[in-house]
Amino acid sequence: MNLILPLATDDIIEPVASSGQLMAATGLGIAVIVVLITWAKLHPFLSLTFGGLTVGIVAGVPLADGIASFTKGFGETTAGVGTLIALGAIFGKLLADSGGADQIVDTIIGRASTRALPWAMAGVGAIIGLPMFFEIGLVLLMPVIYLVARRAQLSLIAVGIPALAGLSAMHGLVPPHPGPLTAINYLDADLGITLAFGVAIAIPTVVLAGPVFAKVADRWVGDVFVPEGRFGDSDDADAGAGIADHRPSFALTLFSVLLPVVLMMARALAEIIINDESNAVQKVLDALGTPIVALLIAVIVGMFTLGRASGMSRDQISKSVESSLPGIAGIVLIVAAGGGFKTSLVDTGVGTLVARWVADSGVSVLLLAWFVAVLIRLATGSATVATVTAAGLLTPLTAGLSQPEVSLMVLAIGSGSVFFSHVNDAGFWLVKEYFGMSVTQTLKSWSLMETLLSVTGLVFVLALGLVV
Repeated sequence: MNLILPLATDDIIEPVASSGQLMAATGLGIAVIVVLITWAKLHPFLSLTFGGLTVGIVAGVPLADGIASFTKGFGETTAGVGTLIALGAIFGKLLADSGGADQIVDTIIGRASTRALPWAMAGVGAIIGLPMFFEIGLVLLMPVIYLVARRAQLSLIAVGIPALAGLSAMHGLVPPHPGPLTAINYLDADLGITLAFGVAIAIPTVVLAGPVFAKVADRWVGDVFVPEGRFGDSDDADAGAGIADHRPSFALTLFSVLLPVVLMMARALAEIIINDESNAVQKVLDALGTPIVALLIAVIVGMFTLGRASGMSRDQISKSVESSLPGIAGIVLIVAAGGGFKTSLVDTGVGTLVARWVADSGVSVLLLAWFVAVLIRLATGSATVATVTAAGLLTPLTAGLSQPEVSLMVLAIGSGSVFFSHVNDAGFWLVKEYFGMSVTQTLKSWSLMETLLSVTGLVFVLALGLVV
């Protein structure tokens, strides 16, 4: 799939102003977001809000209409994605507090040889990354990375980069993370197909950007070992003891983590294989594989397989669920404001202009989607902002595309959203401080790993685009 198909006439929103004025409105809107986030240090929620209003004003849209467009997008995005983010956060907190995350880590790491440790750490990062946000997964994994590096007498680069590659790939490519979920919602992609493609692309991408790249980075970055005073002096310390009396079994934990993924994939397979909406089996799988239902089932099941199985009381489970929600308020607001910004762009008709330009230029839609996300990622430092902004801007380009092609467009945006993390990204400073590295060392390891992950993801997206 190289070229966009002609726009469906029913989906066209005619431009409200000249092409020059609309491109200026888009550029200024994005510039406002970038300046407010990077220079004024304003929260992305407020920055996206001001950016959305700027688009409408510069495009000549009456202020009342511009506000209406923004609030409409804000509300629709909150309704479509906010609940899923909340359910994912609840499940991630249950996984951590029950000791299930530690059980996964210890089981996999305990069976790996020194040579296989980087590969095992990549697997741990990917599994932990499925239900957890990147920052949460990083905080959870760092004590484990310290412990493994110390016991195996390996550098933090050799052990940590593969784990971070697993975490980052899941964050950018695989639902139920906010970025991919929002792009799926905006572009009206099929979640099951996107999930299947995302996992298929993430595996080889993690291999190349994780264990393979770590060997190279370990040589040129220099010795990076566990900083003194980090993680204490005890070898029996572990990552997040949680509040449970004992850990659930590895099999039960893995079942809990993979349950929503299996349900959503089963739904997608039923639509492909059975392809009969009147079929009873497909009806059941359609219901169970709906994202909100799949995650809700995972949360309810997790209360028993993770919570009760680890000895947590009902009060402790309730406390775990309650404590998971305040931390995601900012993420929900950012994503929702991104939805408002998206609608502000769409309602001016600028997306139609972009779609027509692409149709006439012969530029690959997948390459364009990746490039737009890269530009916004470099400017704002936020993978989530890059994803929601790029997806919103490119929404009209999906008209006439098949569901697999739209899913690949989501993944192209996701790949671009993790490109070259640098000094305007909070994740950059988290990694730098946890690893005890200089800015230069962080750029040569973490930043280049993110870039390799992004480019490799794009290559596999383009390869799949040749056959779907």
